[in-house]
Amino acid sequence: MSIHPTLKSSGKIRKKRNVLKRFERIDQLTELGKYQPGQKVWGLPKTKPH
Repeated sequence: MSIHPTLKSSGKIRKKRNVLKRFERIDQLTELGKYQPGQKVWGLPKTKPH
């Protein structure tokens, strides 16, 4: 028995995530100059993924 085509995951199509992991947010904030190494990592401002 085969899997229905709608249930197969395609490697080509990938949705854009709307939530970033903490290290990704720190990387973005560092690029923007809003975070310096050594600062606390809790309570970071929200960032939009790009």
